[in-house]
Amino acid sequence: MRSANEIQDHDALTHGPLPLKSNDNSTREKVPQNIYPVLASGTAESTQHFALAARATNDAIRDWDVTSGRLSWPQGLQTLLGHTPSIVSEDIGFWQRHVHPDDRARVGASIRVALKATQAWSGEYRFRRADGVYVHLLERAIILRDTHAKAVRFVGSLMDITARKHLQDQLCRSQGMEAFGQLANGVAHDFNNFLTTIMGYSDLLLDELAVKGRVAHHLTEIRSAAARASVLTAQLLAFGRKHPLVSSVLDVNELVGNLDRSLLRLLGEDISVECNLQRAKAGLHVKVDPGQLTQIILNLVVNAREAMPAGGQITLATARCWIDDKTPANGSLEFAPGEYVSISVADNGTGMSEEVKARLFEPFFTTKDGTRGSGLGLAISYGIVRQSGGEMRVESELGHGTKVTIYIPKVAPPPAPNYKRPSASEAPTGTETVLVLEDDVSVRHISIRVLQGLGYDVIEAANADDARRLLAEHGERKIHLLLTDIVMPQMNGRDFAKWLHQTRPDTKVVFISGYLDESMQADGLLNGDPFFLPKPFNPGQLAQKVRQALDAKS
Repeated sequence: MRSANEIQDHDALTHGPLPLKSNDNSTREKVPQNIYPVLASGTAESTQHFALAARATNDAIRDWDVTSGRLSWPQGLQTLLGHTPSIVSEDIGFWQRHVHPDDRARVGASIRVALKATQAWSGEYRFRRADGVYVHLLERAIILRDTHAKAVRFVGSLMDITARKHLQDQLCRSQGMEAFGQLANGVAHDFNNFLTTIMGYSDLLLDELAVKGRVAHHLTEIRSAAARASVLTAQLLAFGRKHPLVSSVLDVNELVGNLDRSLLRLLGEDISVECNLQRAKAGLHVKVDPGQLTQIILNLVVNAREAMPAGGQITLATARCWIDDKTPANGSLEFAPGEYVSISVADNGTGMSEEVKARLFEPFFTTKDGTRGSGLGLAISYGIVRQSGGEMRVESELGHGTKVTIYIPKVAPPPAPNYKRPSASEAPTGTETVLVLEDDVSVRHISIRVLQGLGYDVIEAANADDARRLLAEHGERKIHLLLTDIVMPQMNGRDFAKWLHQTRPDTKVVFISGYLDESMQADGLLNGDPFFLPKPFNPGQLAQKVRQALDAKS
């Protein structure tokens, strides 16, 4: 028996604020009777054909008696929606209760409009299966009316379009991420130009003025801040996939320690961060791409924050561990026994069910709503870790938080660095002619000043047209080296270098850029090519790269 509330819901859904009565002549005049299917001798046969068509697509069928509120399910209630047919399911209130609360009002209003004046209805909504999971349904229905044009039956075919919706949502998210990636690349490119200028003039001041005391300390702090900012731009470029991915040996304690400072600003005041780093005399070194590993840790930390909407604590920990066949952790993980470095991110948030953990690394799977998360973060992270010879392990329990541990093979520490920032007197010099092609005026001026200070004869050009004009003016003058930015308006640096090679094949080339277009990476610009100088760079790096290119054999 239906409750009073369900009867009220049925009446509202069926008739709305303006009930349709059989003796309502004004309403009936607005609804031409001959355009609607009516209950007649052929109705049963038409409905059977409708059901057969639905069976061919494996849809569910609901047949709603609009007058009495009785609901029948000729097919699909159990196979598609997981509900066992019962007395409860034979009332329209059953369908109403299982429609998602956020969709209920919209769908009800749409059906009320259709019942007044149309012969068909279609709409999309979310419906709760027997296992509690909401699926996206597309329902197409026919509305049968009596001889007075009053709606008496509503027969709908329900198609599961969950996979289609996920693909559509993923496409929208991907387009948004692509747009944001392009924005990040542009911002990083401009910032790298600024940082090149800051680093270059800071080094020149420290060298040329031989400053000491407080002034030297202030300049050193400016120089150090610029170097730290260059790490941030590298992360932006890694996000947009415009950063060359090169594995190198690094100490995970140093990487996590540097992240700790920025995480507090990222997470908010209601989240505390604790670092438990296992110290080792030789450090905890792994061979990975630093940008990739940084992004993985950031993804895990953001996921942990999302699991603690009311605040909590995130713990980052590192450790040195041995994995063998007898190690408990190795029972469910697929990687070779050996010595590993573990990096774990733990939270005291909501935790996950066994069903969610089982699908955690599936592409596009996400427990977040459509406005947050693409479902790709963990899948990509897992792939990166596996490519580095490692594994990821997830431990979680509902109500008791989550811990994600990354295992990466431990490697020997690199040789102690023997680097010293070259002073102007120590940097390699030369007397060759260098054509500097750079559209950013600050980067162009610092490059020219450094090269002229080292003894080179420099020709300055802001764009390709300007460079061509200058080359024509200099006639047969030998150009030993082209120093060119890759990304420029009109003609990019790579195309200009190709043009120059046709008339001056002996001219060496050094490419500089704040980021690389993917097509340039695909063409092998970076693969094995030593004459690329990424921005930001300092005067010493510029001097070394120019001399290296000039001294290389043709």
